[in-house]
Amino acid sequence: MRVLVAGGAGYIGSHTVVKLIEAGHDVVIADDFSNSKPAVRERLETITGRKITMHAVDLCDRDATDHLFTDEKIDAVIHFAGFKAVGESVAKPIDYYENNLGTMFSLLRAMERHGVNIIVFSSSATVYGDAGTSVMHEELATTAVNPYGWTKVMGEQILRDVANARPQMRVALLRYFNPVGAHPSGLIGEDPSDVPNNLMPFIAQVAIGRREKLNIFGGDYDTKDGTGVRDFIHVEDLATGHVAALEALGRADEPVKTWNLGTGNGVSVLELLHAFERAADKKLPYEIVARRPGDLAAYWADPSLANEELRWHATKTVDDMCVDTWRWQKNNPDGYPD
Repeated sequence: MRVLVAGGAGYIGSHTVVKLIEAGHDVVIADDFSNSKPAVRERLETITGRKITMHAVDLCDRDATDHLFTDEKIDAVIHFAGFKAVGESVAKPIDYYENNLGTMFSLLRAMERHGVNIIVFSSSATVYGDAGTSVMHEELATTAVNPYGWTKVMGEQILRDVANARPQMRVALLRYFNPVGAHPSGLIGEDPSDVPNNLMPFIAQVAIGRREKLNIFGGDYDTKDGTGVRDFIHVEDLATGHVAALEALGRADEPVKTWNLGTGNGVSVLELLHAFERAADKKLPYEIVARRPGDLAAYWADPSLANEELRWHATKTVDDMCVDTWRWQKNNPDGYPD
């Protein structure tokens, strides 16, 4: 298939581009570079040995999006494009609703106009909100505790409604947990544009000397070591899951499928930190500070549905995640060049 990867210059998008090409698909990247850099294309071409088509386009712009579909003859869409910082979404809710829903509307309008019926949506475990359980499975009700999460809940609902109105549509809603790691080449990885919002890139920046220490939010949870427990998944496994979902849609009877992409294992903040210390062969400074409002003590995926229906399993260990992240950070101490 010729696949439009919306937000394909970003962290998860760029790794998925590699897996798509390895699986024999044609790829077109569309990105506005608000949280990514054009330099990723050269890195992707080095990894894949292929010239990659990349368009600088604001996918909220319906005319520009439509022109993209006219020019590129798209067969399917993988939709990563959107703002993703939880804290920022609370401070700037209008920006988040406008951007994250606007890109969805533009893409769906263009898909309808050009007869494209396959879309894989980058959703999130945030749609489970505070579910009252540590093990998240696809049958749980969806809700959210911040504007970013609500854009994912709403995005899922929009796609269900469109699929209900257009029976030929095939939609995958991929709810994933905590993506970490980097490509084993060290050429592509996570490059936050500001202070990292996620744990792994913050640890990596402490290890490389860009941050003084790691603040661990809460050391008195009812968990194995008092720190929060999460399901960390290697971005390579996550990217493989997107390809598996895309290909499964081609043989799906149901218009909408929902799959968790996670390992099914909980790892604490301290366990991840110590794994990174092994990878970097150094002790890293940290401090236990107050809990953040809204943080859950522990949650992880039940990935059994994806394991069964997609024949997909996460294969990378926590040590793999840390070794690959450290290789990326050492090779690119300041991230991608401007």
